[in-house]
Parts: sequence; structure tokens; C-alpha cells
Amino acid sequence: MSDFRLKVFQSVAKNLSFTKASQELFVSQPAITKHIQELETCYQTRLFDRQGSKISLTEAGELLLKHSEKILDDYKQLEYEMHLLHDEYIGELKLGASTTIAQYVLPPLLANFITKFPQINLSLINGNSRGVEVALQEHRIDLGLVEGIFRLPNLKYTAFLQDELVAVVHMRSKLAVADEILPEELPNIPLVLRERGSGTLDVFERALLQYNLKLSSLNVLMYLGSTESIKLFLEHTDCMGIVSIRSVHKELVADTLRVVEIKGMPMQREFNFVQLQGQEGGLSQVFMRFAGHHSKSL
Repeated sequence: MSDFRLKVFQSVAKNLSFTKASQELFVSQPAITKHIQELETCYQTRLFDRQGSKISLTEAGELLLKHSEKILDDYKQLEYEMHLLHDEYIGELKLGASTTIAQYVLPPLLANFITKFPQINLSLINGNSRGVEVALQEHRIDLGLVEGIFRLPNLKYTAFLQDELVAVVHMRSKLAVADEILPEELPNIPLVLRERGSGTLDVFERALLQYNLKLSSLNVLMYLGSTESIKLFLEHTDCMGIVSIRSVHKELVADTLRVVEIKGMPMQREFNFVQLQGQEGGLSQVFMRFAGHHSKSL
């Protein structure tokens, strides 16, 4: 029911590219241009400034983007509530999840969810926790799932699953490290860690502060963008990694990795749903209830 031209405009405005909007919406580029021209004719103003191959929003474009986000959110909520009158769950739900959650928690949940709610069009993007929060603020997703302890004031966080970080080394590693170490020994051990903006690194930094340790005092060989990259790095390099216990279950069972306990330095954390303040409800709430119930078995 919603005005497709607003969806087109929003996609062009977010991507600042007619080509990317065409790819995102599966619509030809001439059709994208036509929809934008119709909006500019309707409001008798330019929505984009064009400088060669680059475009930017005009003041009118900024205003339309602000209102189009609200309008499209209202349309989505209306569609949800109208179908709910007939006990139907129909609509589109865009999820964003941090890397660890997307790889090691969500796959079975998503499989069960689409089986139970086949008429909900579900999609997922993944990145680090900060990237997911940005996507939520830019209305590119409806619901985020993030890790870590960093909090933004305009977002609402709801815990749904406990997790723990552990230090691991490869069983073939020549690194001389005992099964239990003291936090004070960390600066002497070569490390591979997740990248800035990841919830995993947030939690590790917070744990270090208990012992007045900073990342700058550690011997960090590499910062990598995924846990899988860290596990492969450990296979070929004599160092120690900090990862979610959920991500190394198979490797621990297979005896390819071993856990090194850092005495007196627990690294507990929560996985959280994250929403824009004031935009709770709808299909996001359906997914949260479903995931909250099924996460007990994870």
C-alpha cells in the first residue's frame, strides 16, 4: 500500500547512488530516475544536487528523508496491525546482527522462525555491533542483535542470551602458555583480537580495566574482522585469541583449540536486541518473543 516512490527516494538518499538503489530494490535505473523526477515535480523542488557522478541531498531532500522514514515505518506498522486482526503475521522484517550472533546463534533461530511464520519476508545483514547500531539509526533495519557493553542513549537494549569470552590457543601452537595464567601475564603474550567497533573487543577492554591494563600495553599482532578469521590465524600463528565460547565449541570437542583460563578475569556479556526508542512493537516484537523463547535451548 505504501508509496513506492518514497521507498525509491529513501534508498537513493541512503546510498547516495541511483545504481545502488536500483540493485537494492531490483528496479531498473531508468525507473529509479523516473520515480525521483516525479517526486521533484510533485514538490516543485530538487531533492538531490548532482556533481558529476556524485549526488548529495538538498535541504528539501533532507526534509523529505526525515518524513519518509516516519511514513514508511507507519505503513509497516499499519500493515502488521491490519493482518493481525485476522491472526495473520505478514510483512517485511529486516534484521541486523553482529558477527558472532549472525554466525553462531541466529542460523537455527532463523530456520525455525521462517518455518513458523512463512509469510514474513525476513532478511539479515551482519557487521560489527557499531555497524548494526548505525544501520538501525539510518532505518536500514528494523531490529538489531548486538553484543558488548557499549550503549547509545537513543536506542533500547533488551538482553536475551548470556555469553562468555575465552582465551584460546591452537593445540599445535609452539606458544609456551599454561592452561591458567594471571592477567598480569597478558602483555607478554602475542594476541589476535577482533576489530574496533566489535562487541567482543568492548568486553575484553572492559575486563582489562579491572587490572589497569590497556590495549596499547598488549602485544597485539592483528585485529581481524571475524571470529572465523581469528581461528584460522591461530592455526597458522603462535599466538592467543579472545573469542566467544559459542564460536569454538566444535574446535574444543575436536581438540584443535584449547582454552586458557585468565585467573580472576571473567569476561561475561549479554547478547541484546536493540531497537530505536519509541519504535518497539510490530514484527520486531514477534521475532523477539520467538527468539527469547527458543534461545533457552541454545
